[in-house]
Amino acid sequence: QVQLVESGGGLVQAGDSLRLSCVASGTTLYNYAMGWFRQAPGKERELVGAISGSGQSTYYADSVKGRFTISRPNAANTAYLQMDSLKPEDTAVYYCAAKFMRHREFIPREYDYWGQGTQVTVSS
Repeated sequence: QVQLVESGGGLVQAGDSLRLSCVASGTTLYNYAMGWFRQAPGKERELVGAISGSGQSTYYADSVKGRFTISRPNAANTAYLQMDSLKPEDTAVYYCAAKFMRHREFIPREYDYWGQGTQVTVSS
């Protein structure tokens, strides 16, 4: 059983940066693609970005492209979401997610394992 725990959320001002961490237990992340999602009050959950198991492929939503960066150091059971130039519209609960992938270069559309979420609030 894969367990994911996010941390690093908080209250910041517009233009600030935050780095979210997602630590996995119960397995190594070698064959897992990782995704970061967010859900704001009254809105549907959206995929912010994702990274393949190999780390060679990444995806970012247009709304965060150029501001957010996903990383996963080799041999580490942690994935990160670096968020720069934060905007009030980035306010949401952020979740990390994982999915086992036989082919490590691909990024999936759906994920099997989820963390509990961490709140990010950006004030104007």
